[in-house]
Amino acid sequence: VELAQVEAEIEKLLDTLTGANATLLVYANKKIEDLDNRRKTLSKAIADLSIETLSSQQIELLSGYLDDWEHISFEDKRKAADSLISSISATSNYVKIEWKI
Repeated sequence: VELAQVEAEIEKLLDTLTGANATLLVYANKKIEDLDNRRKTLSKAIADLSIETLSSQQIELLSGYLDDWEHISFEDKRKAADSLISSISATSNYVKIEWKI
């Protein structure tokens, strides 16, 4: 719920920037940066909680996917990645992967 509220506040700020003066833009940028950091923190916390709730059956299935990675379908690879990775950030200089485990 808090994550949805933060995302809504970011959208609201972005919507109000049309025709904004320089002072307002500086304030809005700072506020959006703060909200974005909060959004990232909440997303990571949600991902951490999600990994903690994996059942032993899900862990066993995931382990099977990883053991046979070269032979599983693309869809199964996507499911495994969704279970293990919370976010990926990439630029021309680096790739950053945040793991759920």
